Amino acid sequence: MRREVSVETGLRPLSARSVVLSLLLGAQPPELPVRELVALVEPFGIGGSTLRAALSRMTAAGDLRCTDAVYGLSDRLLERRRRQDAALHPRTRAWTGDWEMAVITATGRPAAERAELRAELTALRLAELREGVWLRPATLLRPWPDRLHEVAHHFTTHPTAPPRELAATLWPLREWKATGTALLRHTDRSTTPADRFTAFTAVVRHLLSDPVLPPDLLPPGWPGEALRAAYTEYRREFASRLGEETGDSRDAGDATGAGRGREAEGVRQG
Repeated sequence: MRREVSVETGLRPLSARSVVLSLLLGAQPPELPVRELVALVEPFGIGGSTLRAALSRMTAAGDLRCTDAVYGLSDRLLERRRRQDAALHPRTRAWTGDWEMAVITATGRPAAERAELRAELTALRLAELREGVWLRPATLLRPWPDRLHEVAHHFTTHPTAPPRELAATLWPLREWKATGTALLRHTDRSTTPADRFTAFTAVVRHLLSDPVLPPDLLPPGWPGEALRAAYTEYRREFASRLGEETGDSRDAGDATGAGRGREAEGVRQG
């Protein structure tokens, strides 16, 4: 029976592509023989023929490389793993009350370029106040991409609006909290490897949309840190189980990291 998306948690069935990429992201080194992949995807209801078709498409698309029936992640996806891991564990500094502001100055760009710019600013955890004006508290320790200087001005500012009201205007904080809390409950209830894998794939997707605001601007009971702690523990669990099933000793890779391939082909899942 086809499982439907859970409105409360955002859980959805995982495709063969998402499962394969996540398994490889959890392996160290990030490669597995096809015979091991066949066994590992079986709990997700993915048969051998479906797996082999997915592997063929993914290799042709440049997601995977294959040598002697051993599949590994492409350099492009390895770089995405690095960026995503940094996004899941953002570095912050104490908030002084200043805000970061980006004002888009480029005009006349095609729709695809505008969409790409919006996605990049969102990934930097800014939110759009009005068209072309993006804000967030100046707390994140991360570089400002050089390419954005060509299309936007980047400022530090101090809005006159009350900070909590401004944050609530920029981000759907109550909704994010409700979904995050539901995900925590769901991960606690999930017991089978397949259910836990699916649940933590949704956790990764949700954490990547966490605005990472100063505590003073968040609703009480914000589940961001609890979700990160649960995911860190799951990575250890996943790597240990993967090592047992493959007969290898593996470090904790970015388990479920590619589970967002469909969403992120526009990120997250994949």
